[in-house]
Parts: sequence; structure tokens; C-alpha cells
Amino acid sequence: MQLDNLPSELISAKPILDQINQAGFQAYFVGGCVRDIILNKAIHDVDIASSAYPEEIKKIFKKTVDTGIQHGTVMVLDHGEGYEITTFRTESTYTDFRRPDQVTFVRSLSKDLKRRDFTINAFALQADGQVIDYFDGLTDLDRQQIRAVGRAQERFTEDALRMMRALRFASQLDFTIEDQTFQALVNLGPNLEKIAVERIRVEFEKLLQGSSAGPALRLLLKAQLLPYLPGKTGRVTADHLNLVAGQLSQRQPSNEKVAWTIYLGQAGLSAPDLQDELRQWKLSRDVMQTVVALAPLLAQPKQISTWAIYEHNSQIETLVEALTIMGVENAVIQAVQTKYAALPIYSSKEIVLSGGDLIQQGLAQPGPALGQTLHQLEKAVALGQVENTKPAIIAWLRGNDNGNN
Repeated sequence: MQLDNLPSELISAKPILDQINQAGFQAYFVGGCVRDIILNKAIHDVDIASSAYPEEIKKIFKKTVDTGIQHGTVMVLDHGEGYEITTFRTESTYTDFRRPDQVTFVRSLSKDLKRRDFTINAFALQADGQVIDYFDGLTDLDRQQIRAVGRAQERFTEDALRMMRALRFASQLDFTIEDQTFQALVNLGPNLEKIAVERIRVEFEKLLQGSSAGPALRLLLKAQLLPYLPGKTGRVTADHLNLVAGQLSQRQPSNEKVAWTIYLGQAGLSAPDLQDELRQWKLSRDVMQTVVALAPLLAQPKQISTWAIYEHNSQIETLVEALTIMGVENAVIQAVQTKYAALPIYSSKEIVLSGGDLIQQGLAQPGPALGQTLHQLEKAVALGQVENTKPAIIAWLRGNDNGNN
């Protein structure tokens, strides 16, 4: 296949390939960027592979950085841009199911591409736009399927994370998984337990946000991988995953907060179990706080109160998007949005009188009771029970006899 119109990212990087080729070596664009160009999708990374060894690359270019020298990767700095050049290589066994025990640099492009995970990621692209496809990846693109390079059993034994990547690509590309590749998922699922939680989480988050997340989650269930995901076995059930799969078949989360709110916020877990499950996935504090805060609201959308909306108003966009993905009726969602828009304040900092003001004016005294008074005042103002003005607040405090008790 010949690609005549390369994207600007590759045109900018083309002089790097030309310079390596002129020095007597080979250099190609490789991997996912080639796949995405063929599929007419935006590219995110420009990966370059070369027959030149790291020390040879460093002699060709004036400015380089050893970003991954032990694996054959050198970054070339060119006009403010950095391009990683990785030497063709072969890999030995993977005793930890993640990293090769030994990397050997080679001059052969075909040997380098042979070690890659899937045929649709094993393309190389010459500077002139000619696609090199040793493993019939173009046919797999036409068939819209994910197929391992060589024997899937070997690829997944080398790096068990590739099983999650297969599901992630199925979600993002709306592809199926070829039969032998899928059977390897079934056979080797337990190996996922040997993979770092953080690596699985990254792939799973991308899966949840893919355009075909629903079918991909059903494939995950069919491959019986659920017990090997992070978290306590049995907390997230197949029935729950099927529910989420149905929801994500209609709409996709726009970010990881929404994704985790949909996935775990609806699981019906107790607060301690939910927090523990989120910790098991090693999620950020921000994501954890969002899911824990919104989970009770998702359980009873019609009963979301004005005070609950005020308490969690910084997460209103996540809440509304989650309710929309869940398929909650529009009237309920509009009621939430109306209550949010009508809030008199969105933070206690907006109240015109502070704790110090109350003490100064003799409306409260220092001590534990002051905090209770301020909370009562915040709630009254947020719910519109008292106007956020000094005269109204003073009258309310005196009328309720809150200040000096």
C-alpha cells in the first residue's frame, strides 16, 4: 500500500528518517501511528525504528538524549521537537510476564516487527509513504479484527498485559478479536494477576472510554477475565458488568472520572467496600473522592436533593454525564441541572459573614459551637432559607438563637 498524503506530524519527522537513511542505515515509522493513518484517524505518537544501533544514532545527530538506552531508544532533538529512535531488536523469554530477560539489537526490520503484539500494530512505513506489512495486518484492518502476530499464546505469555490491550483496541476501533487470539485470552487469563495494577488500569480506562466499550466488556466476560482484574473477587459481578456494558453501548464517558463513576459507582457496594475497591485499582485521590461522593446519588437519581447538589456541586458535570449514560430520564436530569443553576452560593466562602465576623458582632463565641453554627448557616443560605446579606443573616441568627448557645 502506498500512502500519498502523510499527516503533518510525519512530514515534520521525515528529515529524521532521511538523515538516518543517508548515513547508510534504515529507518521507518512504525506501530500504531501507521495503523491510525491507514484508518484515517488522528495520530498521537510518532514512533521510529531503525537498523542503526544507539551509538550510531548518536553519531548521526548532534543533539540526543538517552531516554531508554538499555532498550535501544535514543531521543533525537530537532528544531524543538523530540523524536525517539528505537533500534531493531529481538527479545528473549519473559520470566516476569512483562519485560524481556534480554534484548538483542538486530539489523532486520522483519525480526523487529515479529516481536510486536498484533498485526495491526506491526506495520512499518517508509519515508516515501510505502507501507510494509509482513503479517497481513492490512487484511485484518479490512476484516476489522485483532489478531496476534504469530502465535497468540506466545505473545500473551511474553506480556500478559497484551490481553487487556486486545480488549482495549477492540473497544477503541470497534473490532472483533480473531478466534485463536481470543482463545489465548481464555487460556492465559490468570497471568493478568502477575501484571502491575497501574498497567492494567491504564488499558481498562481506555477500554471504558472506547466507542465500543459495551461489546469489549462482554468479550472480557466471555473470556472469563473478570476474576483476574484488580479488586476483590466477587465484588463486581458479571450481572453488573453486563449492566455497564449495555449503558456504554449507547454513550461513552468523556474522561476517567465519569468512567469509574459508571463502572464502580453503580456496583451497589457499601461505602467501605467501594473505597477499598477504588484503592485496589490504585486510583487517584481525586477520582476516588468523586466516585465515593456520587455513588449514593446514582442509586436514587429521583431523590437527589438540593443540599446534595450543593455539597457536590464541583462534580456536577460528572454527575450529569453519568446520569445521562445510565439512561436516566431527561426530566430527572433537568431537575438536577435546574437545582444546580438556582443555588444561591456554591461555597461557604461566598457567605458574606465569616466566623470571625460573627464573633466580632457578638453573634457567636469561639469554640465547638461556632463550627455547628457556621454549618447551619451555610445550609440555610445554600437552600435559600435565608438571603445571603448581612441584615438577613444577622436576623436569622438572632431569631434562631444560634449565636450564643
